[in-house]
Parts: sequence; structure tokens; C-alpha cells
Amino acid sequence: MSENIGKLILRLMVGGLMLFHGIDKALHGITFIKGVVKSQGLPEMLAYGVYVGEILAPLFLILGWKSRIWAGVIVFNMVAAIYLTKMDVIFNLGTHGSWALELPMFYLLSALAIVLLGSGKYAVMRD
Repeated sequence: MSENIGKLILRLMVGGLMLFHGIDKALHGITFIKGVVKSQGLPEMLAYGVYVGEILAPLFLILGWKSRIWAGVIVFNMVAAIYLTKMDVIFNLGTHGSWALELPMFYLLSALAIVLLGSGKYAVMRD
């Protein structure tokens, strides 16, 4: 039972916290992301994928519907975010002594744990 509660807490944490990032982008737009994508020589249209990775995936992760797949979407989203915005600080410390990639890696590795563990018992569709 505690294993399934742990998986539920992990899903709620990753999905709930990532959803705040998606809501912020839905409210304030993704102009910055479009610029970063375009500066890398990629089609600006790819920036809209952030809505999938930061709104759809977290919602389905919270529900526990196909959690491994949606957690994989978040992993991909975070790899893309790190590549596009954080590669220049990959070996740096932040202003308070933490790793500069601490937050993106938190999301990436937590979502990867869900990919490996599955959704657990308390989910719409267990995997």
C-alpha cells in the first residue's frame, strides 16, 4: 500500500508543480520560447509543444492515465528546455550555491522515475 501511495505522491508532485509552469505560459504566452527555438534554427511552431509538456502531460499524470507515456513527454520537454536554455550553465552553481540545473533536473529525474515505476494502484489507468 505504501508503495502505491508513494507513486501517487510522486505523480501529484511532478504533475501539480509542472502544471503551474504551463498555466503561466498559457496566461502570458510563449514569445520567449519561440525566440529561443528560432535562434537555434528550429521551426518556431515547435515552441507550441511546451503546452503539451506543461499542461496536457501534467494533467494526465495527475489523473494517472497512461502515466509512463505522459511522464516520458515531461522528460522530453525538460531535455529540450535544458538544451535550449541551460547548456551554457550546465557546470555552474546558482546564486545560493545550488546547481544551476537543479530545478530542470528535478523535473526530468522525477518524471523519469515515473516512467520506470508506473502509476501505481491509485490511477485512472494503471500501467
